Amino acid sequence: MPSRLLAPEGAPASVVEFEHAGATLIAESFGDGERPFVLLHGIGMGRSVYLDVVRRLRGRVIAVDLPGFGEAPEPERTLTMERHADLVAAFLRQEGVTDAVVIGHSMGSQIAAEVAARHPSLVSGVVLAGPTVNSAARNVRTQAGYLLRDLIGERPIVLWRGAREYLRGGPHLIRKMRATIVHEPEKAYARIDCPVLVLRGENDPLAPLSWCREIIDAIPGAELEVIPDHGHGTLISDSGPAARLIQEFADRL
Repeated sequence: MPSRLLAPEGAPASVVEFEHAGATLIAESFGDGERPFVLLHGIGMGRSVYLDVVRRLRGRVIAVDLPGFGEAPEPERTLTMERHADLVAAFLRQEGVTDAVVIGHSMGSQIAAEVAARHPSLVSGVVLAGPTVNSAARNVRTQAGYLLRDLIGERPIVLWRGAREYLRGGPHLIRKMRATIVHEPEKAYARIDCPVLVLRGENDPLAPLSWCREIIDAIPGAELEVIPDHGHGTLISDSGPAARLIQEFADRL
């Protein structure tokens, strides 16, 4: 059975397994509030690595393990970003959520964009944190090189949590990475019609500043915030600055 990983000790929480169209996600929900935060993790990750940021957010938080990551079982076929988005949307509908603030980190940013573009009635705002994959570098070798550069400068807790989750990601990790790289998130950006916050760590090679500026140019009214002295793992450790910006963004909606 899925475990409770994120809720503070003694806090009411629920962990559910949700299946739709042949794929299964795990969602842990805790806290209260009319407009929930929905957190979608990056490739090779799972909800457990975001302990720091989810405990800093006020209100209801729903953190997800996507199919084949964290505690969620491996799907028979690797999901596209669009299929991930449809799965998340089906889950939100089951939960009665119609005004989510969807936070997507790394690969999760691509899925968050697709959720907002394909299922706008469910989303009140989107946070794209460390958004991938920039249009100038859509191949496995370049993205792997960016990741290595980022890891060299990351905090030990990011390396530990990341390594553990990558090992849990299973033998199909390269196939999953290819699914992120062939996706063209700019097509989703052009269809987003809700407030958007783009977050970038100052030292993040996977989300170059030029790419983040392309994103805010593609989405009318989108905001960009750069977090000093952080890399790609800005939501994983020392997440205070990111959590503050996300909370302020949500409070304005």
